Amino acid sequence: MQPRRTLRTRRAGIVLLCCVDLVHPACRRDAPPAQASTVVWRALGSWSGRGSIQSDPFISDTGSLRLRWETRNETVPGAGTFRVTLHSDVSGRPLVLAIDARGVAHDTTFVSEDPRSFFLAVESANVEWTVAADEEVAATIRLKAR
Repeated sequence: MQPRRTLRTRRAGIVLLCCVDLVHPACRRDAPPAQASTVVWRALGSWSGRGSIQSDPFISDTGSLRLRWETRNETVPGAGTFRVTLHSDVSGRPLVLAIDARGVAHDTTFVSEDPRSFFLAVESANVEWTVAADEEVAATIRLKAR
């Protein structure tokens, strides 16, 4: 025959279980899901060609821009030029000379301006080129619970 547990022993066990439930994080039911902040890039437009152009206007809600560009197929070695100026689409004024390159090359340029509508003025000679404009956007990621 097993000894009977006293009421005091039962209460101590219940109190112990409640304390473990309160202290152990995996047992908490009200804990918010884990989150992390990151940056994503939203495409605003891309253009390519040979020679000079003015891009279509594009709107940036943050003003944080990334210009990814490449020049290739230089017709006269050492004579290729590629300049890209960011303009305000509202006033038309030039804001920043973002890219000034010679020959065959590629790179990424970051520009920070006030949010607004922009356009790119491309001046190019003796090279084919591509340029893409992206906007930095903050994002929150929910992490899976382990």
